Amino acid sequence: MVGEKFNLLQYSVTTILGLIDGQQFVIPELQRPFVWKRSQVRDLIDSLYHGYPTGYIITWKNPDVQTKDGSIANGKHVLIDGQQRITAMMAAISGREVLDEDFNKDRIKIAFHPLASDPAKRFAVQDASHLKDKKWIPDIAEIFKTDFKQREFEDQYVSNNENVNVYDLSDSITKLKGIANRQIGVIELDHSLDIDEVTEIFIRINSKGTALSQSDFVMSKMASDTSHGGNTLRKVVDYFCHLAVKPDFYPQMLKDSEFEKTEYASKIKWLAKDNEDIYNPDYNDMLRVAFLYSFHRAKLSDLVSLLSGRDFETREFREEIVEQSYQKLKEGMLAFVKEYNFRQFLLAVKGAGFQSSKLLNSKMTLDFSYMLYLKLLQDKTIPNGQVKHYVQKWFVLSTLTGRYVGSPESVMGRDIRNIAEKGFVDFFHEVEASVLSNTFWDITLPQNLETSSPNSPAFHTFLAAQINLNCNSLFMHGTMISDLLNLSGDVHHIFPKAYLRKNGIETKGRYNQVANYTYLDTQVNKKISDDAPNTYFGRVLEQCNTKDLTIGNITDMDALKENLEQNAIPESVVHMTVQDYDSFLEQRRNLMAKLMERYYKNL
Repeated sequence: MVGEKFNLLQYSVTTILGLIDGQQFVIPELQRPFVWKRSQVRDLIDSLYHGYPTGYIITWKNPDVQTKDGSIANGKHVLIDGQQRITAMMAAISGREVLDEDFNKDRIKIAFHPLASDPAKRFAVQDASHLKDKKWIPDIAEIFKTDFKQREFEDQYVSNNENVNVYDLSDSITKLKGIANRQIGVIELDHSLDIDEVTEIFIRINSKGTALSQSDFVMSKMASDTSHGGNTLRKVVDYFCHLAVKPDFYPQMLKDSEFEKTEYASKIKWLAKDNEDIYNPDYNDMLRVAFLYSFHRAKLSDLVSLLSGRDFETREFREEIVEQSYQKLKEGMLAFVKEYNFRQFLLAVKGAGFQSSKLLNSKMTLDFSYMLYLKLLQDKTIPNGQVKHYVQKWFVLSTLTGRYVGSPESVMGRDIRNIAEKGFVDFFHEVEASVLSNTFWDITLPQNLETSSPNSPAFHTFLAAQINLNCNSLFMHGTMISDLLNLSGDVHHIFPKAYLRKNGIETKGRYNQVANYTYLDTQVNKKISDDAPNTYFGRVLEQCNTKDLTIGNITDMDALKENLEQNAIPESVVHMTVQDYDSFLEQRRNLMAKLMERYYKNL
């Protein structure tokens, strides 16, 4: 059956494995950890043995590219669905090694009992028992070798096991070998399909309905390229992202002797000693930052087209565009992984008060801000000493306004074009004036704080502001908000939850308002218990007179007023009861917004 934009074919298992060996089908996953459980490999082989359907394989053809001498280089097929199934077949049938979660090469061996009385127990993941029990064939890959001699094997099996019916044995072995001829449906998508169409086809066919991201397509394109170093760049992405999360993986990376010889290995080895966790990029983040930085574009679907050699004007596919695109992507990747760049950017983020991953809501905001940092380092009109200042401002502005939430690619694309056309400083002042007006600080931001979500960007920015301004926690001098956030502090209800519920405020949306939250030292929290504010604040007022500590360590009225200001709590709280709760929330939201305004303008 031939469709306008795809072919629906049937290939045997042997043919598919042969196409992979001949590099006509490219499996991106061979460079990445195999995520299936071994039992799933066993189940797949069992399904093939019984002739059960195993789903479609989907490939997407790379376009035929016009080379410099005018000839045409045929595009390879990239597997975009079915990688795990095919990798499983290569592991179990061809005896190929796969990568485990730590990138160690390992064999997955499936044992076979040709005369099992229970058909459901004919296949098993190999363990020590299958090596001892002669009734089991410990590794079915031996059966599929080209030099396998079936008659000789059967004679040996009979001699090792009594009362074996040789005809039943022969039928079972022949049926096992027949797996090689099982037909698997292959949908070959034409290169003319755009990513949206490919994604739609994938969702309709894939029973899980899991969407492929544009980053997945980029990674597939890179894996299929051995001429321009795309497959090596993909390893850079994989290894960097893995090391960022798990630095002790470095010795495992060194086992990849081929990668160790490349220029990239030495450039990412610093991650082996890095334990920072506020920005652990995944491959989507790395690709997005590198693409924005090097191409001044934001739509990753464009990167797929560029790596395929597409000329957006003529709609032709040319080799020189492939070369240029990989070179530019390489430059972006090298800027991304450079230790100085990465560490200095994180220092900028932490310097703005975002010292914990708990406070970082949006990876997109981090991605654009890192790209901006890399760009401003190259901007001769901005002194190096001002780069972090502008990055911090942009990061906080973007976080508070949700700039990259919703349709991030379109906003990022527009921003990077405006920065290129107007220069960053002029564009920044233009944006700042339009989105951070007095109305924003006085009305919009207090309204944004009217939420019960502790993950609200506005609340997280408030905490970052307290950290940046070196604010003490409530009732403590010397125990900072930063200490509690990073260690063992508790988020305390200023009007205790139990107190509010006892007095008729029983809905979470009311008593869990973020304006009712503050970080507290654990011992202070225990001393407050479930008392009304006027009760426990009354005890603090008393200790300012008697100097006898009961809650915290503040014994001076001026110090208490300063402490309340640092926590954006109105002074009138010392007299408040449940009847004042709504008034308290409104007052505190305004004070929190004022503290954030002061923080932002001082960055």
